[in-house]
Amino acid sequence: MKASKQLSENLQKVLVDLIELHVQCKQAHWNLVGKNFRDLHLQLDEIVADARLFTDQVAERMRALHAVPDGRSATVAETSSLAAFPMGLVSTADTVGLVVDMLEACVGTMRDVHDQVDEEDPITADILHGFIEKLEQYAWMVDAENMAPTAKTGTAKTRKAS
Repeated sequence: MKASKQLSENLQKVLVDLIELHVQCKQAHWNLVGKNFRDLHLQLDEIVADARLFTDQVAERMRALHAVPDGRSATVAETSSLAAFPMGLVSTADTVGLVVDMLEACVGTMRDVHDQVDEEDPITADILHGFIEKLEQYAWMVDAENMAPTAKTGTAKTRKAS
């Protein structure tokens, strides 16, 4: 199979967002400060590792379909849908929000192109399904760092034997 122009362009959008995700999460990893530093620091490395793996899978899938991936830094900077990560030290609380936004932007790109990709190449759409599932899981797990319970719980009450 040979990718159409549309399929190539859609996969290129996914590729640049994944490249930007792994670079920006590494930036966050290096400049993170505050409560729960170590946990988030390690979690960012997990995200970076998967983003790099997903990037390679997209690029290699593109080549298998005779499309030419463009992962050059200028291309990524000009075309990624992710917002720029701030310069300098960033608190863990702020980093959580920024990373969740990045993950959701990546997933948004994948969801935006999914139906067109699926029409032309269901195999590639299946690959995107796996990426979406993992990135949404990361978004939930990272976001949980800043969440609080919705109701206060008291001391657990025990039932009296009847």
